[in-house]
Amino acid sequence: MKHTKLFLIISLLITTMACGQTKQKSVQNDIPDSWKMLDETSYTIQYPDSFELNKSGLMGTSFLILSKQVSPQDMFRENVNLVIEDLSAQNVGLDQYVKISEGQIKTMITNANILENKRIKDGDSEFHKFVYTGTQGQYNLKFEQYFRIIKKKAYVLTLTCEVDQFDKYKEVFEKVMNSFKVK
Repeated sequence: MKHTKLFLIISLLITTMACGQTKQKSVQNDIPDSWKMLDETSYTIQYPDSFELNKSGLMGTSFLILSKQVSPQDMFRENVNLVIEDLSAQNVGLDQYVKISEGQIKTMITNANILENKRIKDGDSEFHKFVYTGTQGQYNLKFEQYFRIIKKKAYVLTLTCEVDQFDKYKEVFEKVMNSFKVK
C-alpha cells in the first residue's frame, strides 16, 4: 500500500507543479483530425495540437498535457497527467485500489468533497471515475480521475482544473481522457 500512497502524493505534487508553469459523457470520441497522438509501448492518447505535451517524467508522470496560458495572470495551467503504478508485488484489484485512493483523497486534499464516484464499462474493460474538489495552496481545484488496473499495473489518469475553469475545459479534456487506450 506504500505505492498507492506514493501515487496520491505524486498526483498532488504534479498538480502543484502545474500551478507554476506559465509558458465524458460517452466513451466514444469524435477526435478531430488535427489532434496529435502520443503512441507509447503500453498506451496511446490523443490531444489537441494547441496543447503542450510534457514527457519529462516530472514527479513520476508518464506525461502531462497542459492547456495554454490564456494571460500573464493565468498562473495555473489545466492539465491531464498519467501515473502508472506497478502492482505486480501486491495483490490489489480495482475495488481495493479505489477504496484506498478514496481514503487518501479525503485525507490529503484540503476540504476534499467527492462529487462523483462510479464504475464505468468501456467495451470489454472497466474503469473507476472520481470527480472531486479541494484546495491546494491558493488554488480551489476540481479533479477528474480515471483508475484502470490492467496486467498488474494501475493507470491513473487525472484532469486538474481550477474550479471556475472546469466547465470550460471539461469537454475537451474528457475527449482526451476517453481517447486513452492501454495496449
